[in-house]
Amino acid sequence: MTPSTTLEVRDIRKVYGDFVAVDGLSLSVPPGTIFGLLGPNGAGKTTTIRMIMDIIAPDSGEVLFKGRHRSARDLHRIGYLPEERGLYRKMTPVGQLVFLAELHGMSRRDARPRAEEWIARVGLADWAHKKLEELSKGMQQKIQLIGTILHDPDLVILDEPFSGLDPINQELFKETLAEFRADGKTILFSTHIMEQAEKLCDHLCLISRGKAVLNGSLRDIKEQFGGNHYKLAADVDRSALEAVPGVLSVDGDEGRFLLTLEEGIDPASVLSTLVGAGLRVREFGSREPDLEEIFIKAVRQAEAAA
Repeated sequence: MTPSTTLEVRDIRKVYGDFVAVDGLSLSVPPGTIFGLLGPNGAGKTTTIRMIMDIIAPDSGEVLFKGRHRSARDLHRIGYLPEERGLYRKMTPVGQLVFLAELHGMSRRDARPRAEEWIARVGLADWAHKKLEELSKGMQQKIQLIGTILHDPDLVILDEPFSGLDPINQELFKETLAEFRADGKTILFSTHIMEQAEKLCDHLCLISRGKAVLNGSLRDIKEQFGGNHYKLAADVDRSALEAVPGVLSVDGDEGRFLLTLEEGIDPASVLSTLVGAGLRVREFGSREPDLEEIFIKAVRQAEAAA
């Protein structure tokens, strides 16, 4: 039976002296999805990933892989690209990739042709046997990505994968992630750039100060926070809109506005009031907030409740 999660983190906590880096964090990563671990710098994303990878041990809590306690052997089924990246500069791309694949249990005989195939695929065939120090930074980034996925892992974990990438390599990374998901693989990546996560993720966990402030599918989170924002296109004064019953706030001008309605207000009643006042409404509809707006609101709510 296929497990319901590829990765599960249960109430993990990590403290350094008086600093709580991760504070009772739980998350579940469904198989065959792209999962975003989101938050500002210093939120605890890298510490969480290092505990998942058994680089550091949690003070409490547990990490499960495919429904069981994660073991050292399971780490061979995970591809990991850390935020602090590095290659052996005197090695060749082929040599580096074969070495990394062998660390994950692949034989040299299987790893070498696979490495050469991937190197050719990303346009570096002419550099396959040069020293890595001769390659540009962008070329080295491609080699690092290949090294993460060469052993065909079931789970790929990328810590701030788009940091420092040029636009071409950003697209390469995104295409590769999409291809892996299409093959049934699972991807978890951390980022502080909400726009990237919004375009790529199926599920996400937003953390702040080591705690989860939002956790779930992107669709459910958008519905949760997008229910009371409405776009309006109409020739009307802003002050007249602010006086409409149920309208909490108004942004915009020159005939295009964003209305925030009070909780529990039926938007149809607001539209009826506008039309009943003789207003010609060109557009009225729900406006989906972006992740950055959602994150700011969720953090403020969490801090207010603390």
